[in-house]
Amino acid sequence: MSNKKLGFRCKNLIVTALLLLVTACGSITEKHDSAPTKVPNVANIPDAVPRDEPRSKYGNPTSYEVFGKRYYTLSSSRGYNEKGIASWYGTKFHGRRTSSGEPYDMYAMTAAHKTLPLPSYVEVTNLNNGRKVIVKVNDRGPFHENRVIDLSYSAATKLGIVAKGTGLVQVRAITAGQAPATATKIVSAPAQELSRGSVGMYLQVGAFSTENRAEQLKTKVQQQIGDAVRIVPFVKPGGNIYRVRIGPLASVEYGDSLATRLVELGFSDAHIVIE
Repeated sequence: MSNKKLGFRCKNLIVTALLLLVTACGSITEKHDSAPTKVPNVANIPDAVPRDEPRSKYGNPTSYEVFGKRYYTLSSSRGYNEKGIASWYGTKFHGRRTSSGEPYDMYAMTAAHKTLPLPSYVEVTNLNNGRKVIVKVNDRGPFHENRVIDLSYSAATKLGIVAKGTGLVQVRAITAGQAPATATKIVSAPAQELSRGSVGMYLQVGAFSTENRAEQLKTKVQQQIGDAVRIVPFVKPGGNIYRVRIGPLASVEYGDSLATRLVELGFSDAHIVIE
């Protein structure tokens, strides 16, 4: 085979692999998804058990691009710990190939993440009711702004976020042998809402090392919206960070709407944070 033909073939293989990555995840397009008509007893579905596995052959490019935004795959999941908004995907993608190459099973304890290595294992905690699950990350997504993880139907049901569609969560990477022994008991317990105000959702528009720059941004944003804008200092040894924020927000939907509006107005750093 000539070098020219070989180069063309390699290029096609790379493009095909990237297309598989992009089309695999059920969160890439705006979807009309649903829960199964026959609802299983998810209490009988065990959490994923972290174990050492080889990396997915096609699911871990150094970087990839979706909707004009580039994502960089982490070299390791160790130490990953983030709060954010979780979504879920169900019947529309059941049986379809995930970014790792495994078929998506909405009844299994799995999830999609934009940057964690495939596969990884994470403990997901619903910050509103305290429920916890352990899932295997085997897919890419969600590619909706302000979403940190996309859960399988079973995982979302255990956490109690299926009805609302989203939930405020903490995602913590775990490795083989780290799974908490009480995870199943916590998941099976009836959900009880935590005290109001225990977790808040805010729209952060910017963060600066000087209060003057934060004040300037606050004034610009306040001229565009009716919501109160405030500066929230974050004290640290190396110097304070002054964060320009709106909130707490009443709902995820309102946060999405406000974030979109501000980005369209030129405030490109606007994103939802959970504290």
